[in-house]
Amino acid sequence: MDHWDEVRTAYQVARLGTVSGAADVLGVHHATVIRHIDALEQRLGVKLFQRHARGYNPTEAGNDLLKVAQATDDQFSQLGARLRGQGDGVSGDLTVTSLASFSTMLTPVLVKFQQANPDLRVRYLTGDRLFRLEYGEAHVAIRAGAAPDQPDNVVQKFINQRTAMVASQSYIDRKGMPTSDEDLVNHDFVSHDDDASRAPFHQWLMSKVPLDRIVYRTMDNRSMRDAIAAGAGIGFLPTYEVPMMPGIVKVMDARDEWSADLWLVTHVDLHRTPKVKQFLSFLKEQAGTWD
Repeated sequence: MDHWDEVRTAYQVARLGTVSGAADVLGVHHATVIRHIDALEQRLGVKLFQRHARGYNPTEAGNDLLKVAQATDDQFSQLGARLRGQGDGVSGDLTVTSLASFSTMLTPVLVKFQQANPDLRVRYLTGDRLFRLEYGEAHVAIRAGAAPDQPDNVVQKFINQRTAMVASQSYIDRKGMPTSDEDLVNHDFVSHDDDASRAPFHQWLMSKVPLDRIVYRTMDNRSMRDAIAAGAGIGFLPTYEVPMMPGIVKVMDARDEWSADLWLVTHVDLHRTPKVKQFLSFLKEQAGTWD
């Protein structure tokens, strides 16, 4: 897009929320910031911000522009560092996305990385939605299942997330321990509310027990973990979570058919930026210490 100065100004206003903050970062007068925003809104024919006493909030159109501008700003930063032969510094925003169930392991890594790079701001987005790397919604995505095949993405094998069958001690005291796969039909289970869930353990469970034995259903792994801990039934947890949960006992050891590969995904344009390269290296190093 032409008029990059105006787009960059809008990006800083959206990121910081105030005209004065954007003016300080850009080294311009606040009147210049307002003029750029007004000109860009007039040129595009949409309102990019809702003005209020405490600052500027992006509209839906403003958020769309922010995503594109952030990706473009990162690409310019990468180009500048490459041309200068520098680029060892890590600063600005680092946005990482994964399933919420991976937060237990990933959050300490993100905190350590931010503490080692105090000019960095971490945004950790969780959920089932695939964030669009090509629009700058995230720098790094950690995805489960089959290898992602979106064009223009760099995909690396990360780890195999091992999953075990577990229950609370209170459930075992009440219902007993299953003695075999065949005995599972006599037990209660916690699992996904979506019968079409692609989680390997859920698909396996659906093939082994009647639907009415899944007595507690929920939408995400964190809620399943809470239900298992409360004694609702037998369920599945990543093996690394089991030692962290007092009162949880292993019913059956992890099996390949319950487990899923995790992949590191970055966009080709941002894959070699200093912060992405250094974060991926740090993440892999930390993952090497996980059991």
